[in-house]
Amino acid sequence: MIFEQVATGGCQSYLVGCDETRAAVLIDPALSQIDHYVALAAQNGVRIRYLIDTHTHADHFSATKELARQLDVPVVMQRASPAPFVDMRLGDGEMIVVGQMRLQVLHTPGHTADSMCIQVGDRLFTGDTLLIGGTGRTDLPSGDPEALYDSLFNRVLHLDPALKVYPAHDYKGRSHSTIAEELASNPRLQKRERAAFVEMMRSLNLTMPTHITEALRTNMSGGKTVARLLAEATSSVPFMSLVELKGRVEAAEDDLIVLDVRERDAFEAGHIPGARLLPRGQLELRVNQELPDPTRRILTCCELGYISTLAAATLREMGFLHAVALDGGMKAWREAGYPLEPTANAGAPGHTSAASR
Repeated sequence: MIFEQVATGGCQSYLVGCDETRAAVLIDPALSQIDHYVALAAQNGVRIRYLIDTHTHADHFSATKELARQLDVPVVMQRASPAPFVDMRLGDGEMIVVGQMRLQVLHTPGHTADSMCIQVGDRLFTGDTLLIGGTGRTDLPSGDPEALYDSLFNRVLHLDPALKVYPAHDYKGRSHSTIAEELASNPRLQKRERAAFVEMMRSLNLTMPTHITEALRTNMSGGKTVARLLAEATSSVPFMSLVELKGRVEAAEDDLIVLDVRERDAFEAGHIPGARLLPRGQLELRVNQELPDPTRRILTCCELGYISTLAAATLREMGFLHAVALDGGMKAWREAGYPLEPTANAGAPGHTSAASR
């Protein structure tokens, strides 16, 4: 068996391949590691045939949808998964064939309704159902401590004690465990009576994962993350440096419109001399009124440079092909000690002046 384990913080993903056919699967891939997975597959001389998520992740962004697009291979999840981009939905007891490997699926709800464990040879990929020294939490959407008890004590823990346990998360640098070791030393598995186990899970009072709302939204729907939107915008937008813009402002050039896309209060507190105000939230509705000439060169700016990048990308999509964004944003402009104009009337809709760009 070809086997590679990739740790991303506390998240664990796995490349598992067939020695004879060089076919492979990728289990629980993280969006930030796409290039790493592609390189690992090439390094091992395997072709990824399936992309598998053991459940709907809440603490990181899954790479399955993006990798499916890049590699033209199917996404596999348990039948209860809400994600619309899943190509193959597996039920309990079913399996997928990858070369000479057989991947057997156990539906193990509890952490989420769509949680599943996957057995391949002497290895059990447990997702968040069973962790090393712990279990998946049950207080996130579709979590159920009663169901987790059944999945663990009536299913997983009845498997061969020698099976190696490879979870979707471990935060202490451990690579794997075994079912026997977990039965003997996992603190949560010592609560073997249903009522005691359920009460323990309901009283854990754990902190919420970072980006939980965005992770669940994107993993359940296939929508884009904010980071992805910014990356796409950045790839399509040219930038102008602070120094370059300062020089143009000082020269009072009239071939550049500086468009401040912050809210009015931030604009009036201090903006680039001659800048116009057009908040990002009003851009599409007011662009024809405020920017009647699509051939003009437009520079967008905001506080940190993120919103202005999105704004410039939107302008270019709308036909303003000379739109650029300020590299660094107003925070960097202020820190550099460059001039600011605090006058309120300069931000009035439609305002222009001799210094307007």
